Amino acid sequence: MESEEKTRKEELGGQMSFLEHLDEFRKRLVYSLIVIAIAFGFCWKFSGHIYNFLAVPVRQALTDAQRKQVAPEGKTGEEKILKLSQLKEGDIGKYVFDRATNIGITVISQGATVEIVAEKDSKGDLALFTNEAIITSTAIIPKGIKLPVNLKIDESSIDNVNERLIITTAQEPFTLYITVSLYAAIALSLPFILLQVWGFISPALYKRERKYVTPFIFLSSISFILGAAFAYYILFPPAVRYLLWLGSDFQLLLRATDYFDLIILIMMAMGVIFQMPAITYVLSRIGILSAGFLIRSWKIALVVMLIVAAFVSPTGDIPNLMLFALPMFVLYAVSIFIAWVFGKKRETEETDII
Repeated sequence: MESEEKTRKEELGGQMSFLEHLDEFRKRLVYSLIVIAIAFGFCWKFSGHIYNFLAVPVRQALTDAQRKQVAPEGKTGEEKILKLSQLKEGDIGKYVFDRATNIGITVISQGATVEIVAEKDSKGDLALFTNEAIITSTAIIPKGIKLPVNLKIDESSIDNVNERLIITTAQEPFTLYITVSLYAAIALSLPFILLQVWGFISPALYKRERKYVTPFIFLSSISFILGAAFAYYILFPPAVRYLLWLGSDFQLLLRATDYFDLIILIMMAMGVIFQMPAITYVLSRIGILSAGFLIRSWKIALVVMLIVAAFVSPTGDIPNLMLFALPMFVLYAVSIFIAWVFGKKRETEETDII
């Protein structure tokens, strides 16, 4: 009897008191925070790149919202609008500064114009040079000065749009870079965090069930990346375009903090939501979850998914709500299929020991 009881305790990982559970949780939490801190130091070095990456959808949406497509009408009907890259040497025209630009000791205001000529620079590349002097309140820019304009820029590029994310306080840029670095560090540390989560719950599992730690960490990490990528590339762009389209008749100035809070929330939320099939696989293999249970609970799951979609969606309108809810419906159906294919009945304590 004593040997059988000892075997059972070994299978269950031993019994722990409440204080022991609390101490174990504290240790796992401290380990996770240390790894996140190390990852944060790494991400901080690349915070500018992370910022620019996350800003791409809204900059593109701002450009699309402000762009007015008007067909040109010329005297002969043969006139057409050319791309900047089609400029030829010797061409002369007026250049409009689409943003405030530093040249030497002075700043050229947004909207200012100057006559330019396209000529080769010292490197042999085509560039724009002033064809007249520019007089500002602080300096005189003579004729023949090269303008900081990239003639090879692609039409689809958004680096030269005048729509910008704005800040309203001096400390906001620092806070913003801290925020994006922190969330990037959490995403980078996810496999280790999941390992700590598994280490905390594994004492409640049988010894043979702990072998699923590798599938759990691998599938959950991949699922999180897929969910975040799905939000960034597929889910968020149409949502933000729709929101900015509603405000296209206004001057669109977005606070950078508000935007990044929104996109990080959506990416993190979808990363967690995409865990559904991975968690279902592990729980069904252990025998805790079954396809029948998921089918019987579909009504409750539907309500929960709609609530989550309403929380994550930027607006409460039906189109945006369904845009966020439909992926969850699909993931739930996939989870039912996974539980049906891989699920098995959990063995009892006695059966497991035998």
